[in-house]
Amino acid sequence: MEHVDHEHAHERRHGAPGGTSWRMAAQATLHCLTGCAVGEVLGMVIGTAAGLHNAATVVVSVALAFVFGYALTMRGVLRAGLPLRRALKVALAADTLSIAVMELIDNTVMVGVPGAMDAGLADALFWVSLVLSLALAFLLTTPVNRWMIGRGKGHAVVHAYH
Repeated sequence: MEHVDHEHAHERRHGAPGGTSWRMAAQATLHCLTGCAVGEVLGMVIGTAAGLHNAATVVVSVALAFVFGYALTMRGVLRAGLPLRRALKVALAADTLSIAVMELIDNTVMVGVPGAMDAGLADALFWVSLVLSLALAFLLTTPVNRWMIGRGKGHAVVHAYH
């Protein structure tokens, strides 16, 4: 009996880029979001607790999001046996655009919600805004990752090492 991959067959009929499924794109985005969220939350907490200016808090958050996002990807490819320099190149190729889009979205939301950046760590406004910003980043970055994976870019590069 012949195996039929209904999800991929459906997407080929409906013009999905490179046969890339939304599920695959969402998984790649969730992987990226995990590292970004750790860095973003840590940066926002550090900036808020230290009383940093909003711009400085955003810079710290973005920097940490990239560090943790790349580190999460590198952990997996290093386990696959890649040398450190090659693992870094794979992480840069796989995650840079995705992290950049996520950071643009979530920091725009955080800065755009009145009072969110000035709210304290004990304020619900801070945490609700942060969760909303990360959820929107996930939703708006998933199509970007789907497009990239469909063209052999982004997390498609990492899949060769899993």
